[in-house]
Amino acid sequence: MEFCPKCGSRLVPKKGKTGKKASIMFVCPKCDYKKQTLTEKVTPKVAKVIQHNPQQLVAVISKEEQKLRTLPTVRVECPRCGNNLAYVWQVQTRGADESSTQFLRCTKCGYTFREYS
Repeated sequence: MEFCPKCGSRLVPKKGKTGKKASIMFVCPKCDYKKQTLTEKVTPKVAKVIQHNPQQLVAVISKEEQKLRTLPTVRVECPRCGNNLAYVWQVQTRGADESSTQFLRCTKCGYTFREYS
């Protein structure tokens, strides 16, 4: 945003011609002050697109964090070994307006499974 050095008004971009080339100028709507832009020296900014791997977006508790024994537990049957106690945590894997996914890890065999709400 540019301001007029004479009256302090905000300069408005307008198309103009300098010789045979078309250029953009900043013009004051009150006092008709004109400022030429430096279109030749300005380089356009390129947006950078970052692609994420789906495995990077899902937070799974590893075996090392499981050894800390700080996760809450819930009574649910493990589909692999039949144990009735599992660690539980929730992760927002879908959109913000969707419910979160509940991950469970068996305290006996370490099998990780999920429960969609």
